[in-house]
Amino acid sequence: GHTTGPSLNNDKLYKFAYSAEVYVDRVKASLQKSAGYRISSGVDVNLLWRNPDNDDDQLIKITIRDVQVENVNERPAAKNIFKGKSTEKLIGKEHLEALQRPIVLELVRGKVKTFYSYQNEPVFTQNIKRGLASLFQLQLHSGAAHEVDISGKCNTTYHVRQDQVTKVKALDSCEIEKQGFTSHNQILDVTTKATSATIYVLEDSFIKSIKAEENYVFLLNSRRKTGAKIVSKQRLELKSVQAGPGLIAGKQVASVIKTLDSSYVAVPLVAEPVKSECKKCPSLSEHWQSIREHMYPEKLSKAEAARSFLSFIQNIRKATKEEILQIIRSENKELLPQVVDAVTSAQTPASLEAILEFLDFKDASTSTLQERFLYACGFASHPSEMLLKSLTAKFKGDIANEEIRETLVIVMGALIRKLCDREGCKLPAVVEAKRLILSRLEKAKKDDNVRMYLLALKNALLPEAIPLLLKYAESEEGPISNVAVTALQRYDPSFLTKEVRETMNRIYHQNRKVHEKTVRTTAAAIVLNSNPSYMEVKNILLSIGELSLEMNKYMVSMIQDILHFEMPSSKTVRKVLKDMHAYNYDRFSKTGSSSAYSGYITRGPDVSSTYSLDILYSGSGILRRSNMNIRMFDRNAELHASQVVIEAQGLESIIAATPDEGEENLDSFAGMSAILFDVQLRPVTFFQGYGDLMSKMFSATGDPINVVKGLILLTDYSQEIQLQSGPRASVEFLGGLAIDISGGMEFSLWYRESKTNVKNRVAMFIAGNTEVDSFFVKTGMETTLEVETTLDFISTVQFSQYPFLVCMQMDRVESPFRRHVTKYESLPSGRRYTARRGKAELLAGNEYPLHQENSNMCRKVFGAKSESSSSWF
Repeated sequence: GHTTGPSLNNDKLYKFAYSAEVYVDRVKASLQKSAGYRISSGVDVNLLWRNPDNDDDQLIKITIRDVQVENVNERPAAKNIFKGKSTEKLIGKEHLEALQRPIVLELVRGKVKTFYSYQNEPVFTQNIKRGLASLFQLQLHSGAAHEVDISGKCNTTYHVRQDQVTKVKALDSCEIEKQGFTSHNQILDVTTKATSATIYVLEDSFIKSIKAEENYVFLLNSRRKTGAKIVSKQRLELKSVQAGPGLIAGKQVASVIKTLDSSYVAVPLVAEPVKSECKKCPSLSEHWQSIREHMYPEKLSKAEAARSFLSFIQNIRKATKEEILQIIRSENKELLPQVVDAVTSAQTPASLEAILEFLDFKDASTSTLQERFLYACGFASHPSEMLLKSLTAKFKGDIANEEIRETLVIVMGALIRKLCDREGCKLPAVVEAKRLILSRLEKAKKDDNVRMYLLALKNALLPEAIPLLLKYAESEEGPISNVAVTALQRYDPSFLTKEVRETMNRIYHQNRKVHEKTVRTTAAAIVLNSNPSYMEVKNILLSIGELSLEMNKYMVSMIQDILHFEMPSSKTVRKVLKDMHAYNYDRFSKTGSSSAYSGYITRGPDVSSTYSLDILYSGSGILRRSNMNIRMFDRNAELHASQVVIEAQGLESIIAATPDEGEENLDSFAGMSAILFDVQLRPVTFFQGYGDLMSKMFSATGDPINVVKGLILLTDYSQEIQLQSGPRASVEFLGGLAIDISGGMEFSLWYRESKTNVKNRVAMFIAGNTEVDSFFVKTGMETTLEVETTLDFISTVQFSQYPFLVCMQMDRVESPFRRHVTKYESLPSGRRYTARRGKAELLAGNEYPLHQENSNMCRKVFGAKSESSSSWF
């Protein structure tokens, strides 16, 4: 009778030719040059039993024979790893025997109801059989279905036209046990696309041929030219139909199976995960010895340091707590901080336990290592709830060093945000940490404590913290108010309600009390960045002209930057400026040296990066704040890559100048605050108080203070993929940054000149490895990218006259950029084929043109210096 699934004829043996191929290559490459391999064989199929009560319920037997393993692309004899090796030698006798043991499928209306095989079969051969068995599943009418096959439970769509059936499987819908992780920020992550389609040609109500193809594409979001693809193809073609064995009589499936072979068992059709064992891998300490020399502090701006860091993390992830502790406990002072970076970045339960056992927060002498551990936690690519729980417990315990206590709570804020971004806001550890920070902030008496909890909120960015931040912004004194306002500035504008804007307007216009310039200008920036109304913009523009000279110049510059860089509020600003009353030429032509400017560092098809630089001076020519930002963004995401803010106040007495109105009582202070990859770090103080300033000034070597030094894991992507033909694939992209940022401030009373210098030295290394592992052969591709560069930012101020001269320079040195692709095929015996291609280039250095006015000033500054004497003081 008519069946809704394929139907086999009684007493026939269907003889097929089968092949399964895998290819690994760059995304755009043609498959002719790919690495890969092919397994081919004969496949015999015959009908064992048909249900007497239902034609559409049949048992079929499938046997694999004459297995061959070969290259997927022609290779000359010298490069053919399979040459002269029999299949038995390649796969091993036991595996080959297992592969050739038949399987039995119960097909009901074309779907595999039960898959029968042998109990203790090697996982690899069982998965190859599952891949073949899954091909026999199809329906003969168009429509969608949920189906279970080797890939898991998947949404599948069938299109039927006469004797041709197309099956499309939505791979991203497949429910299967997934292993792996992705990076926290989308810009640093990898995009995946996966497709699967199978075309069946039928003849005489059974299969004549099957062609299946599955494609996986992986692209590095920050550079889409870098990526990989895996293609898996299966073919089954009917070669002949011969006379075959007869049917087995019986009412029940169970009895038929028993008659056939009592050791058959029903096995799931979904693939089983394979644990791949590493036979000749070095131990963790052997690996460490081989890379140790690249990890010294003075080498941390070299690509080799970043490369070693990544390979070390990969090995730590396979290591036990004891192996990790052995290295930590035996290493010297110089190398330990780098070891701590790597162990913490590995983010496995064993690595976390090891580092927590090693670090003693009650011991102030190891505070450098404690800080490196905490920052590595803050930068964690996929932090666990356990990590936050451990840090909260440490925070409640004794901590010898006050700065570590601050750093700890600031980092807890960063982890709260990362866990919340991944739907983890309701996790018990997150709820507890949020409660702790908010309740302790409410109770804090000392300014230092208030500041520390505010900085934690500046990282956590909790919507429920906004009312608290508003309170501290408006009612507290300078430093506290400043942290609260800059915290609000980090929120997405969608959170900045009418109430936030009203408070910011009051602060800027000083409706309730006098505020410091730094706080007022930030408040204005928040208003202008959160979709301001016509009136809000108009009031800000009207205030320009009533402000002190430098603040006036700064606000004019900020408005011009909004227009020049076409920021979201530029339309409203243009509209208001048309209203001539606000656009009074006199207001906008004030002299002064402060400025705000934004520009592009790179504009690319994938990711663009911008810099913004704003500088605010006091009326006497002393820096109040310089703020340098670098942001990266693509179509859907943004990353605050870095911010370096240098703030100073109350320094007028050094040059016997008069402080600005409202700033007469400010304590002498200079310091620096940084954000790195969306994480606010603990601010660093250069000096606090007049006495401290004087002692430092007369011993000032101008030596830069190190702000950040270390190794950061940025891209951390790892996925295991089950291919529908049977093998497992793994895809890993790791990106590491070796970073060295230092900043300094020096004065020359002789020249009446001050200089601030921020030097960012970075080396980046990205390694991608895409591998298909069939236990007896591995094939894959390794991709590496490396770049080393230095970005210098120097501002020189001469305050011997007014308006004083300011010259800002932002330079990038020429940078080596190298990339390599290696494709390989290898056997466990060590036989290996590789094809390697590389390219190295020098990216030209660049002086970033900050703005015309600045260029003119730099000519004056460097023209004005007499060459005769160049000593400081």
